[in-house]
Amino acid sequence: MVTQVDARRLLCPMPVIRLQDTIQELPLDSIVEITCTDPGVKNDIPAWCKINGQRVEQILEQDDEIIISVRKLNND
Repeated sequence: MVTQVDARRLLCPMPVIRLQDTIQELPLDSIVEITCTDPGVKNDIPAWCKINGQRVEQILEQDDEIIISVRKLNND
């Protein structure tokens, strides 16, 4: 199951906060797909994942949107 998060038109740090709040509620090995328009997320979300023990599965860019898939590997 993939959980969708809409973070369009939100600027840093809100996309990361939305991701963090969503991923906390999910079981291990869940996937969160977050859709953003702030290009900073291409750096911010992978950095957050590295710090928090999660994994970026994929970063897609289509039109003005960035779609990042994150797998939950850690409960911390």
